[in-house]
Amino acid sequence: MKQVLLDLQSGSIQVENVPVPTTTRGAVVQNAYSLISAGTESSLINLAQQSLVGKAKARPDDVKKILQKIGTDGPLPAYQQAMGRLSRPEPLGYSCAGTVVSTGADDFEVGDRVACGGAGHAVHAEYVSVPRNLCVKIPDGVSFQEAAFTTVGSIAMHGVRNARVTVGESVAVIGLGLIGLLSVQVLKAAGCRVIGIDIDREKLALASSLGADIVSNYDGLTERMNAFSPFGADAVIITAATRSSAPIEAAGRLVRSQGRVVVVGNVGMDVPRDVFYEKEAEVVVSRSYGPGRYDRNYEEKGVDYPIYVRWTERRNMEAFLELVRQKRIDLNPLITHTFPLEAAPEAYNLINTGKERFIGVLLEYSPNGSSAAGTVTHLPEPATRRPAVPAGARTLGCIGAGVHALSALYPNLSGLPVNLAGLATATGLSAQTVAKKYGFSYCTTDYHKILEDPEIDAVMITTRNDLHAPMAVEALHAGKDVFVEKPLATDIDELRRVVEAQNETGRQVRVGFNRRHSPLALRMKAFFGNRTTPAILHYRVNAGQIPSEHWVHDDEQGGGMLISECCHFIDFMQYITGARPVQVYARAIEPTGNLQKYDNFQATLTFDDGSLGTVTYTTLGDRSYSKEMVEVFCGNAVGRITDFRDLELRRDGKVSRERRWLAQEKGFAEELQAFVKGKEPDFVGNVATTLATFAAWESIDTGTPRAIDLSQVGL
Repeated sequence: MKQVLLDLQSGSIQVENVPVPTTTRGAVVQNAYSLISAGTESSLINLAQQSLVGKAKARPDDVKKILQKIGTDGPLPAYQQAMGRLSRPEPLGYSCAGTVVSTGADDFEVGDRVACGGAGHAVHAEYVSVPRNLCVKIPDGVSFQEAAFTTVGSIAMHGVRNARVTVGESVAVIGLGLIGLLSVQVLKAAGCRVIGIDIDREKLALASSLGADIVSNYDGLTERMNAFSPFGADAVIITAATRSSAPIEAAGRLVRSQGRVVVVGNVGMDVPRDVFYEKEAEVVVSRSYGPGRYDRNYEEKGVDYPIYVRWTERRNMEAFLELVRQKRIDLNPLITHTFPLEAAPEAYNLINTGKERFIGVLLEYSPNGSSAAGTVTHLPEPATRRPAVPAGARTLGCIGAGVHALSALYPNLSGLPVNLAGLATATGLSAQTVAKKYGFSYCTTDYHKILEDPEIDAVMITTRNDLHAPMAVEALHAGKDVFVEKPLATDIDELRRVVEAQNETGRQVRVGFNRRHSPLALRMKAFFGNRTTPAILHYRVNAGQIPSEHWVHDDEQGGGMLISECCHFIDFMQYITGARPVQVYARAIEPTGNLQKYDNFQATLTFDDGSLGTVTYTTLGDRSYSKEMVEVFCGNAVGRITDFRDLELRRDGKVSRERRWLAQEKGFAEELQAFVKGKEPDFVGNVATTLATFAAWESIDTGTPRAIDLSQVGL
C-alpha cells in the first residue's frame, strides 16, 4: 500500500510502498479521505528542514539525553542513535475516514463506515490500523469527506468543554484557522454568543458566515468587545498558532473577572500576571481530544473509562459527528483543496509555501488502490550489496524493530555470514524502513509469514516482553532455531511451554544475554578461571527512572524492571562463576510517587558452588554517574567492569586496566555471531536465570528466601 512519509533529515515528503497493517485491538480501515492538519504537520516538517544545529536547538531535551548517553555509552553509540532516529521516516496524519476491512474488536464489522483519530494510527495511508477507542462509526448522512475532520473536530469540542460554557454566555475565539472555525460552530451549537478574532479578513468573513455573532481584527477590538459584552467575555478560547504571547495577552484583556481562558493552540505562554491576578482569571491548557489522551490503556488497549468520565476522546468524536449529522456544523465551506494520495507532496507544498489560501486540505484515496491482503512487500536489491554470504549459511527472519533492536542488534548484522530474508513488525512503515536499510529481501506486518517461510531456518525475536515466549514456541514448532531477546518469559507457565517446545523439537534457543559475550567479560572470566574458592560478586545498576506510562511497567506487556532487566545481571554472574543460582533473597523499596513497583531492589543469590552475588538496582541515582558496575572478589584478586568501557583486574598488588574510548563493548556483535554460526547456547542457564527473577519477585512479596528449582519447568 502507499503511505505518506516525512524524511526527518531533509524535510521532504514521500509516498512510499509499505505492507498493509494487520488487526490488533481495533480495526483495519481502508481510507477514503484523510485530513492534513496544517498547523501540527507543518511544524514537524519545518523542524525536519532545519540543520542539525537547528534541530538541536528545537529539542533541548533530546540533546540532554544524547549527552547523557555519551557519558555512559561513549560518543559513537550516541551519534549512531541520533542519526538512526533521523534516518527513520515519520508518518504524517492523525484524522481520517474509511471502511473497515478487518476487525479485532466487537464494536465493528467489516463494511462499517468509520472515522479514525490518533497520531501513528490514523495516518495518511491507504490502510490504517486503529485501536477501538480511536475509531467511531459514521452516522448516516455524513460523508467520508466530512468524517475526515473528526479528530480536529474533537479537539475543538474538548476546548469548548474545558471552557465550561453555558447557554447564553459570551465567548471570544482567538485565531480563526480550522480549529478556530470549528470552535465557533461548536459554541453556537451550545447556545453561546461568539466573537471571532483574527488578522485575516477572509477568515473573519468565513467565521461570520458560519455563525459568529461579530468578528474583529485587533484594531478596535476593545471597542467591539465592549459593545459585544461590556463586562468582558465569560470565556476566551485561543486556537491560534504562534510563538508570540500576544494571544494570551489579548485573552487577559478580553476575559471578565473570574472568567476562563482555554489554550488550544500552540502559542507563547508568557502570561501577564498582573492582568490575570487582578481578574482572578482561570487559565487551562486543553489536552488535545479529551480524557484518554496519552493513556496507553485507553488508546492502545481499548480499555474505556466509566460513563462518569463523560467526554472521553471517543465520545467527543461521536458527539462531533452527531453535530455534523444534524447540520449544526457545516464543513463544506472549510474544504478548500482535495488532492489524490499520490499528489501529497503537492498538497504539502501548497501549505508550506502559502501560494494559495487554504483551510481544510484533504487527501483522497482510490477505492481501486492496493489490496488489503498486501501484508508482504518485496524490496529491490539494495544499492550497496552486503558482503557475499558463504554457501550453507543460515537464512534469518526477524520479528520486531523496537529501539533496542535498531540501536544494538540490526546494525551488528551487517557483515555477518547470514542471509537476511524477511522482517516483520507491527506497522508497515517500520517494517519497510528497517528492512530497506539493512538489506532484507522482504518485509511484512504478519509475523506468521516469517515462520511459514521454508527458506528461513533461524528467527530473531525482538518484540515486547509478553510476546517473547509465545513467539519462541511458535518458531520452534515451525522448525526454526531461535534468538529471543530477554526476558525469555514473563511468568513460569510461559517458561514451561518454552522448555517443552525446545525438548520436543531439539532446536536451539539463545536468549539475548549479551553481556557474557563482551570481550571485557571474557577477559574477566579468564582472570578468575583457576579459582579454587567461591567468589563474591556485586552488580550495581544506576538505571535512572523510566516513565511510568512506558510499556515495560505494564504487568501484561513488560513485567517490570526486575523481570525485564535483572535477568541480564544474574546471567552475567552465572557466566563468570560457571555455576547455577539455587536460592535468592530480595527486598525492594515500596513504590511511592514516581517509584514503580520493584524498581529499587537488592537481590542476593546463592550459587551451587557456594558463590554469592548481589544485584543492586536503583532508579534513585544521578544519571550522569556510571550506569553499571560489576565487581568480583576471589582468591586475593579483584575484577571490575564499569559501563563495559573500563576493565580493571588486580592480583597481588599488580593492576591491569583497559579503556574503551569510543563505545561500550557489551557483546551485541559477538552474541549475534555465535547465533548465526550455530554455536550451542547455554539454554539451561538461560532458564535458570529467568527462574531466578521470578523467585526474586516471590521473595520480595513473601519476605523470605526462595529456591530456584529447574524441575519446576521440566529440567
